[in-house]
Amino acid sequence: MAFRDGPFENLKVPLAWTAAVVAVVAMAGAALLLVSDRTTPDGGSSYGAARGAAASVTGPVSGVFAAPVRWVGAVTDYIGGYFFAVSENRRLKAEVAELEPWRDQAIALKNVNARYEAMLGLRTEPAVPMVTARAISDARGPFNRAKLVDVGASKGVRIGNPVINEHGLIGRVTGVTGGVSRMVLLTDVASRTPVLVDRTDARALLTGDGSDNPRLEFVRGAGSVQAGDRILSSGDGGGLPRGIPIGVAAKGIDGSWRVKLFSDRGAVDYVRVLLFQDFGQLIDPNALNAPPLAGLTTAPPPNAEQAGAIGDAAARRQAAAEAQAARARAAAVAATPPATTPAAAQARPVQTRPAQPRPAAEAPSAAMSPQTTPAQAPEGAT
Repeated sequence: MAFRDGPFENLKVPLAWTAAVVAVVAMAGAALLLVSDRTTPDGGSSYGAARGAAASVTGPVSGVFAAPVRWVGAVTDYIGGYFFAVSENRRLKAEVAELEPWRDQAIALKNVNARYEAMLGLRTEPAVPMVTARAISDARGPFNRAKLVDVGASKGVRIGNPVINEHGLIGRVTGVTGGVSRMVLLTDVASRTPVLVDRTDARALLTGDGSDNPRLEFVRGAGSVQAGDRILSSGDGGGLPRGIPIGVAAKGIDGSWRVKLFSDRGAVDYVRVLLFQDFGQLIDPNALNAPPLAGLTTAPPPNAEQAGAIGDAAARRQAAAEAQAARARAAAVAATPPATTPAAAQARPVQTRPAQPRPAAEAPSAAMSPQTTPAQAPEGAT
């Protein structure tokens, strides 16, 4: 039997009054729940058990009703992504095209920062002032190998300063202006660098000939160079600091010793110029001209015991010196021969030479006195 066929078929309830009554009843129930809710001694609520039971009952039901909603949302997103894939692809391509320059710039800055960190980490022993520069021009030919760097006399650069990078020695400064300097590489035909072999400490001269691997000339000592030996700056002549890495030795096709330069391991774009002229600048001149023992203080005066010991030592040294002098005088007297006086010379008997026999014709007369000389003989004697 339908509702309209029952006894309430003619019952008419105004909708507004019904809604008002329901709202009042709901508000009254809510107020009653708020008033009756009390906090338990353990900090919970008096309706905690009822709320927990309601949540445990409605949780699975809510999950069941929420699953279709989630499925519908996923399907809607899939369909929307499928129909809008073309526009999304266009947007992503535009973003990639916009970000590519930033990516390239970031990579370049990363490389530059790495080079700067390597250059700033260079240290020499002893410390030598340096200035960082960048190669702005490159001149290459069959013989000429040179570069221009963007520092000059305003930064303290002078002719003869060595130029290095993070790998080793590159060349030397041969010309300077206010803001630009000319650097001749080790491979230039005008380059002459005194070097040494790290393993044997043998000296040699590194000579550029226009090729990528300069020659080792005037090597001192037979067998002092082997393939793979590290070549360093020797510092001979005072033009370069000692010990700057240059390269490794290798045998050339022509049979001569050549050097594979460390500087060829990377681009020669960022360099450091050593503000080095001679070894005299590595030490303070005032330290060289300081008087001897200038830093020592005066010793305190000796006490009585120390004074007595010093006096005894001095007396012993004096007595030893006097005894040695007396022994020297006695030895001198013993070595001197006795002196002869005139009286002793007269008392000494005169030794006469025995007379030589004469021929009979020249024999003196018997009447001749023994003291008479042949010149005093009588005239009648023959």
